[in-house]
Amino acid sequence: MLNITTRQELLSRIVDTLGIVVEDARFDFDENGLSVRVVDPSHVAMVKLDVDSAVFDSWEVEETKIGLELKKLKETLGLGSAGDLLTMEYKPGVGDFHMNMRKAKRDVRPLDSSTINPPNLPDLTMPCSVTIGGAQFAEALRAAQLVGDLVTLSIDQDRFIVNVKGNADSVTVPFDKEELQDLKCESPALSQYSLTYLVPLSKIFGSLESVTVSFGENFPLSMDFEFPNDEGTVKYFLAPRVESD
Repeated sequence: MLNITTRQELLSRIVDTLGIVVEDARFDFDENGLSVRVVDPSHVAMVKLDVDSAVFDSWEVEETKIGLELKKLKETLGLGSAGDLLTMEYKPGVGDFHMNMRKAKRDVRPLDSSTINPPNLPDLTMPCSVTIGGAQFAEALRAAQLVGDLVTLSIDQDRFIVNVKGNADSVTVPFDKEELQDLKCESPALSQYSLTYLVPLSKIFGSLESVTVSFGENFPLSMDFEFPNDEGTVKYFLAPRVESD
């Protein structure tokens, strides 16, 4: 059973983050909060998202797992605007998932949650990491996309560099250690990742004070950030693009 009230902007942020990777997701509710883990169909990108129950306007929950189509959530949220409240109600075994937004009441048939298997996120110790302003990193990724779809991230003890080389053009965005909030690097490394996944994600973290980016030589990319006002935490993994010989 669940009966939850939340602000439109919080649930929109959750849905937009998950929607970068998947179309459907299993939402795991318990007395402490909401947890969602998703992986895209090609197993290139994963997201782990956690939101504490305290940030919701009301929270009456018994442990419940619900599979939902993100498109239907986004459509319903589009009926309101920031500051509006959305009420969600569900009783397992009874039927529909109920949503009330302003005067509109929408009933949605949940997906079979047993067919949606959240991924196990990799347990990796990354050799390098930088903590950078969300706007700084988002701007660098947008600049990189002007030239190509694959971005090379490189790092040493003094600098973090975002670079893309196209057929004729290139873009390089360097950040000296003094421009970063933090830089840790055991040894110089570089790795290549898809901007198809990173640029949409930048619309989520672009307004945030900081995002921590961790990687190593041909390691997966790990990104950690928090929603405004500590309303939720996101861990994002992206597989590297490894060039064959």
